[in-house]
Amino acid sequence: MAENNRTNDTELLRVGFFLGCVIPTEQYAYELSLRKLMPRLGVELVDLEGFSCCGAPLRSINQNLCKYLSIRNLAICSMAGVDILAPCPICHLALTEAKNLMTSQETSEESERYKTMLAEEGLEYKREITIYHTIDILHDVIGLDKIKENIVKPLGEVEFACHYGCHTIRPTDTGRPDSAEHPEKLENLLKLLGASSRTYPERLNCCGGPLILNLPDSALTKTGQKLKAVQDRGFAGLVDVCPWGHRLLDTRQKNAADTIGEKLDVPVFYLTQLIGLALGIKPEELGLNLNLSPINRIEALNLGGDKVPAAANEPMPGETTEITADTEHQGCD
Repeated sequence: MAENNRTNDTELLRVGFFLGCVIPTEQYAYELSLRKLMPRLGVELVDLEGFSCCGAPLRSINQNLCKYLSIRNLAICSMAGVDILAPCPICHLALTEAKNLMTSQETSEESERYKTMLAEEGLEYKREITIYHTIDILHDVIGLDKIKENIVKPLGEVEFACHYGCHTIRPTDTGRPDSAEHPEKLENLLKLLGASSRTYPERLNCCGGPLILNLPDSALTKTGQKLKAVQDRGFAGLVDVCPWGHRLLDTRQKNAADTIGEKLDVPVFYLTQLIGLALGIKPEELGLNLNLSPINRIEALNLGGDKVPAAANEPMPGETTEITADTEHQGCD
């Protein structure tokens, strides 16, 4: 593991901020909440020039290109002398696989070939990079004690369902931010904020996110089933840490409800938004006005003690209500 890019606990930890494709083109609330939250907790997000797609969507089309795109993103951080924060689990997985390839003796011949390709761009993989996701940088690096010290508005006794997302916890042998069978970091963080959670049978189920590009009906069916389970089990809302999951569970909740023929009314939040509220950050600065699920319920729940702008469950500007493989946004993480 690379050393943290700070010399003491009072100095900011500097990390390259790798947003991927979905966050900066569609899931603005995730970026906003991270940019507001991380400096409060001692993390400087460094915007680096030259980042590209992580390559994951090309995995079944061109393996070499998929790997190289992640490797070059790691090289950019390596040359800048910083580690990397990838809030998207799909990006995090692709980058982790690329790191494993570049550091394993078993793939040394392949890694040399990619180093030659990097040189053609004037890039160099100079040192091993630590790859953080939102979950582990908050829970393991910043730490529960540091977050607790900064809480000024506990969330109160509100019970949330947790949604980790498939790529946050799988595959185990690649190295993921939490356990595949018994993840607990999201629940630990919610408990720290004064809220609560509990396990439920569908907790680790897929939300349908990766299917939305080619099988939108199947994707929205899985989304609807997940949300219905959360709703039927009496949770006040759902918390996620994945832009692919949030774009369905929150942004397209109405579409999911229509697909499965049910009424869904589940407030969906990014974890970073709830932590931000507990730290006293204003709701609009956390992008809560961009959530399209019925988060206006937050007023009744008194989360953070502030009134949150109500969000309409309607498509975003420029988006159509009907989702098809042809019209679905083709951004990738």
